[in-house]
Amino acid sequence: MIKQFSFSVNGQGLHSITDAITNKISELLPQQDGLCTLYIQHTSASLLIQENYDDSARRDLEQWLNRLVPEHDPLYTHTLEGNDDMPAHIKATLTATSLSIPIIKGQLALGNWQGIYLWEHRHAPAERNIIMHIGA
Repeated sequence: MIKQFSFSVNGQGLHSITDAITNKISELLPQQDGLCTLYIQHTSASLLIQENYDDSARRDLEQWLNRLVPEHDPLYTHTLEGNDDMPAHIKATLTATSLSIPIIKGQLALGNWQGIYLWEHRHAPAERNIIMHIGA
């Protein structure tokens, strides 16, 4: 079974999509086991499973990646869409465009403090498309 989602994000950062995915799984695969695969159809955003308890972990990750891949690097030649263009592509390369999460009895088998995030690497608000494949 394949479903497509569109998420609006207000700019750069980690945006939780756990509830939307969890609700769809409960609806589509109640009390069944399977596998949920998520895939983002973009080259300047990514997907991540990360701590969802303490917001400081999310902020630290965002700041660390921004320091690792800075904007305004004179080596970048791909700047057609702005100073965040090439850094966004590099960040997406270093992170993930797909995730696979087991489903047990209709629930995502996430750990106690794990959440699913859409990691937007551009500054501008955007619509991001994610394809979800559920196999039972």
